[in-house]
Formats: sequence, structure tokens, C-alpha cells
Amino acid sequence: MPAPPPGIADGLTNYGDPRFAAYLRRSFALSMGYSRRMLSKPIIGITWTASGFNNCHRGVPELIEAVKRGVLAAGGLPLDFPVTSLGEVFLNPTSMMFRNLMAMDVEEMIRAQPMDAVVLIGGCDKTLPALVMGAASAGKPAILLATGPMMTGRYQGERLGACTDCRRFWGRYRAGELSDEAIDTVEGRLATTAGTCAVMGTASTMAILCETMGLMLPGTAAIPAVHADRLRAAEASGTAAMELAFSGRTLDTVITQASVDNAVRVLLAIGGSTNAVIHLAAIAGRLGLKVDLKALNRVSDATPVLVDLKPTGQGYMEDFFNAGGVGALLRRLEAHLDLGALTITGETLGEQLPPAGEWIDGEIVRPLDKPIRADGGLVALYGNLAPNGAILKRAAADASLFEKTARVVVFEGLRDLAERIDSPDLDVEPEDALVLRNAGPRACGMPEAGYIPIPTKLARRGVKDMLRLSDARMSGTAYGTIVLHISPEAAAGGPLARIETGDRIRISVAERRLDLLVEDAVLQAREAKMQAMAGERGWAKLYRDHVLQAEEGCDLDFLRSAAG
Repeated sequence: MPAPPPGIADGLTNYGDPRFAAYLRRSFALSMGYSRRMLSKPIIGITWTASGFNNCHRGVPELIEAVKRGVLAAGGLPLDFPVTSLGEVFLNPTSMMFRNLMAMDVEEMIRAQPMDAVVLIGGCDKTLPALVMGAASAGKPAILLATGPMMTGRYQGERLGACTDCRRFWGRYRAGELSDEAIDTVEGRLATTAGTCAVMGTASTMAILCETMGLMLPGTAAIPAVHADRLRAAEASGTAAMELAFSGRTLDTVITQASVDNAVRVLLAIGGSTNAVIHLAAIAGRLGLKVDLKALNRVSDATPVLVDLKPTGQGYMEDFFNAGGVGALLRRLEAHLDLGALTITGETLGEQLPPAGEWIDGEIVRPLDKPIRADGGLVALYGNLAPNGAILKRAAADASLFEKTARVVVFEGLRDLAERIDSPDLDVEPEDALVLRNAGPRACGMPEAGYIPIPTKLARRGVKDMLRLSDARMSGTAYGTIVLHISPEAAAGGPLARIETGDRIRISVAERRLDLLVEDAVLQAREAKMQAMAGERGWAKLYRDHVLQAEEGCDLDFLRSAAG
């Protein structure tokens, strides 16, 4: 019989007298109206990630109440506590810059406060990896609960979902195909319920990968935010947290190289977000594990895209849920996964798979012999322009641009891009490549600026896609032939800092190459165009001084495992 967890006596405040510290803690806990009977129970912490600046987490208060029901029914005391709340569209310069801050907050609050296990509630894309990073480093039992995706809206008989459709309609508006009145109407119908983006964006991708790694209850990643099952999943997660409190099973024992490799395989099969490569690398790095981009290429060639969701397909997350969700996908992929990987429930991944004969919607979750595409959604590129690698989401790109040589048009940073991209005097043609530099982690926190808009002068000529390259990220909801995460970034002195308008680059997806066709001696003679992050104080300074490059997950160097 396992020993009972310490509960309220865990991690006493240091006054030099432990008995006094326990006496004082009980006294103040009683002042909040708890009975001595309740204070004798195991404590389950619950992260409060909602705020008035976080639309994706609008439903968190209701989820917390459901988690509390599950904890109370299982004989525990649930206590919620606030942590940093990251709402993507409300943060400047980008929510990515604050992921590590949230992870630190989560780690320290879990470790510092008396809790025997914790339920991690999150949704908006950076929050899920931040919660996992923090809890894995804290070393206490934890289970993840996603807020769930939005439902779709409607515009003139067409389904709409943030945010792939928001980009598609914005592109039409920039091209002069939509009026101000029409785009205002679309604006009001893109995001009509609580929850995360309705497509295979970063939030949905990370929820699916976290379920694949066994960090949440099976079948819970894809439940829509407004579905009653989402509340039942919250209640069940509270009950599961009580089992964890007695088992002592922690995320750092569940997340192994096998589970990370499973997540990479699933990422490729869902045509998931490029951001997930960074987040997986950060999670793995906390535990001395690795996401190998060259291994990703090998797996990508052998992994078909099976899920028909935007931006690589046509469906939405509610369709994925109704089609069978993560369980259905894992059943399709079972021959390619390590089914012996442990999950937070104590079962293996294979033990959690749905029965082989269970119904799956084959139009949304395709069988292996009828994929959306025969190879994986992402590839890594290397070359003299990206010595440490770059990422292309080929499943959402134009294959006619995969093998080409192009003249480049360079933008020095975000301000330069904003000032010149729509200029009628911009020297650009459809066959050129747009290059944005000084948009990586050290320069400005690595915003989702890699989705460089098609210049207005070209959009009005009907150009829908062109080759675009940067050291930035892009939203998982975006599409286009866009090379991202070029490393080292310009602000770290990478080759991108020395490229000039008029240079020629060569991309070969077949060869996994991205090269600048300029002599090394010419490059070395050029001045490096490097921009520093604004606001060199507080978190911005700490971040800039210690942030790692994309291939290492953009974590802070001192937070990674020494084994890594």
C-alpha cells in the first residue's frame, strides 16, 4: 500500500521551525473556511490560465469547477492557483517570447506550493508546451487537460474556422476581391465560440501530440470546447489526478524518447503545425531527450498524411473529433508507433487504443492506403543558408516551388516589412523569393511573421503563393511555400544576416537543401545586418541573453536538462 501523500504539510515555509510552520499554515488555511477534515486530504492543484486577455481560455473557470468535482469525488482537496496566461493575439511582440516565462512560473508554483498532484489546464498553443515544460521540470505528478477547439461559423453558406479561413479571406481582401463590408462580416464569424483555433493549428496539434505522449486522458485532446464531453473529461482528469497523487507517477518518467518519437510520427501524419517542432524540442530538452531534424526527414518520407483538416485538407477539428479523434489516428498508425510507451494513467499507449473494429470516418482519418499525401507534412532543410536547419510545411505548400532557383528580395525586419511590402515601387516579381530576417528568437522573440504576405502589387495580379524564407515562425493555421526557423538566425550571426536583395538562392525539397548562391569570400566581406531586441531590461534581457535557437526549442539554456 503506497504511503499517503503529504497534503497540506508538503514543502513547509521555512521559518527555522517546521512545527511552527505547519501550525501557522493550518491556521491560515482555516481562515479560508476549510475544515480540518478537508485539510487532512491529498491536495490537487489546478492551474488557472484564464484572463481577460485570453479568448481561448474563456471556458477555463467552468473546466476548473468540473475538475474540482472529480477531485472531491475521489476524496481530495482541489485548490486552483493562477499562472501566466498566454493569449496569442493579445501579446506583443509575440506569445512565443513568454512561453518560457510561463514554464518557469508553472514549475516554481508547482514546486513551491503544497500539492500532491496537479491538473494542468491550457489551450492557446504556447500554453500547452509551457505547462508540460514546467511540470516536467517540477517533478510532481501532473496530468494535462486541454480547453478544446472552437466550433465553426458560417459565411454565405460556407463553414469558417479560425484561423486558416481568416488568412484566406484576408488574402482575398488584400487582392481587392472583397469589400470592407464583406471582410467586416467575415471578421465577426471566424471565431464564434470559446476554444482554440478550429483547424490543425498549433493548439490542436499540441493537444494531439500531448495525448499521443500519454500526458492526458485518452480521447480528450479533440473534444470541442463547448461540448459536454469536455466537462466530463475535466471531471475524469480530476479523479485521475488523485490516483497520480498516490502513485507518484510524474511527467519526467512518462516522457521518454519513445514517446517523443511517437509524437514526431503523429505530427507528420496530421500535417501539423511547424511550431510543434520547436515545442517538442523544448519539452524533450528539459529531460535530456532530442528531436533530431535529420531523423524527422527520414520518418517524414515514410509517414503519409492521414488527417484531412485545414490548412492541409478541408475539415475542421469538430470533424476530427466526430471521426474518432486521436484514438482513431493511433489505430491507423499502430504499426509505426512504439505501443509500449508509458502513459500518465500507468497503461501503455497500446493498452489505450480503441478496439480494432471501432468505427472511424475514413474521409477525415484516412487509412494508410488512401492518404491525403504519401509522405509526411514537414521536412527539414539544410545548406549554407541554414547550417543548423530550417522547416518547411510541404503539406500546405505549392509543390511547383519545391525545386527552384530564385532572386531574393530582402526585408531587414518587421518594421521594414510593414513599410515596404505593399509599396507599388517594391522591386519584386512572382518568381522571386521574399526573405525576412531579424525575426528570430534573439531579435524579437520569434513572432509568427514568417507568413509574409504576398505583396499587394502581385496579389492584384492573381499571385496566390511564392517562395518565402525567414528566421521567424508562422501560425500552424497558415499555408504557403514558406521556409521557417532558419538557424542560426540573423541576430545570432547566421548566414541570413549577410544575404542581400538581388542574391540568388536555391531550394531543393528533394535534396533537403537551402543554399545561398554567393561565394563564401563575398559573404564574409559583407557587414552582418543584425538587429537587437528592443527593451533590454527585465524578462526581455533575460530571454535574449539565454534563449537557444529553434532546433533546441528556443528554451532558455539554463532550464534544459544537464543530460541534454
